[in-house]
Amino acid sequence: MEQVASIMGISRVTLAQNLSRNPTIKTLQRIADAIGCSVGDFFEDERKHPDNTFLAIVKDGDKCYTANSLDELQDIVNEMKKSSLTK
Repeated sequence: MEQVASIMGISRVTLAQNLSRNPTIKTLQRIADAIGCSVGDFFEDERKHPDNTFLAIVKDGDKCYTANSLDELQDIVNEMKKSSLTK
């Protein structure tokens, strides 16, 4: 969260406050721009699985990944590790 806030030019506390309220589309767009994804990515999981309580968004270079479980997140991390070894 601190890195995203820094990219946005605001403090981590300000970002947390914005997220704890009902953030505007403009705020969501700034966050999406900072992490390199679209605003729709924030809601994609909710549309597909409204009862899901886990969502991780990971940016690696110009790739943006979403994980719906710890297992999916681990798969992403493993893929990123393999990718970094072949570079």
